[in-house]
Amino acid sequence: MSEWVVLSIAMAAACAVVLAITVINQRRVADDDDPSETPDVIEYMTMMIGVVYAIVLGLAIAGVWEARGAAEDSVRHEAQALHEVSARAEVYPAEARARIRDSVDAYVSHVVNTEWRHMVEKGELTGEGTRLLEQMRRDVTDYVPKNDHEGQAYQPLVDQVAAVDDARGARRQGAEATMPGVVWFGLVTGAAVTVGLIFTLQIRRTFRELLLAGLFSALIAFLLFLIWDFDAPFGRGLSATPGPFTELFPHVLR
Repeated sequence: MSEWVVLSIAMAAACAVVLAITVINQRRVADDDDPSETPDVIEYMTMMIGVVYAIVLGLAIAGVWEARGAAEDSVRHEAQALHEVSARAEVYPAEARARIRDSVDAYVSHVVNTEWRHMVEKGELTGEGTRLLEQMRRDVTDYVPKNDHEGQAYQPLVDQVAAVDDARGARRQGAEATMPGVVWFGLVTGAAVTVGLIFTLQIRRTFRELLLAGLFSALIAFLLFLIWDFDAPFGRGLSATPGPFTELFPHVLR
């Protein structure tokens, strides 16, 4: 099922629950009930809880958005470092250059065609990807420069391999969920409390009040969905993609 279908269902369900409770509750209200008698303390508490929950939602959205941006940066840095390894190997003899580039292509092919799907499904990297990275590192470090020109290219190549390893580690961390379970408990509970406080203000069945109640509940559902979607930087609809790999290494794609 598409995530946007899930979002639509969640928003519609939130609106339906709120409106149904409003209608049912209104039928139980006596004819002489006066909505203006809502205690001032209730209005104050409703306002303060809404403000606090809005701050919590904002911090949660900022946190998952930052994690998504960091995941995209790690992918871009990894792909760029691999491209630099392949390009800087140009100064080496044909045999050494071909060996290094073949190692880079094998690693990129595995990441794009195999490891990415495994990372999305399992939240972890593959052992084969680690092995291919170590093979690339050995191909770079085992070569002994024959002249000054090759010697000047040797250390930058080693540094770029280290950059690949570092970016791969960042990608592994980004594959995990950003928000702990206790934070999700607070977000969902806060949403239930915030929406529930609507009924303490003795909402009526007028079109304007029902519309605002429905839009408010749909907004809360949308924001929670947005946090959930960004919570897996590599795994959902608005997630980071292996685009940098495919752009810099189009020849390794199947």
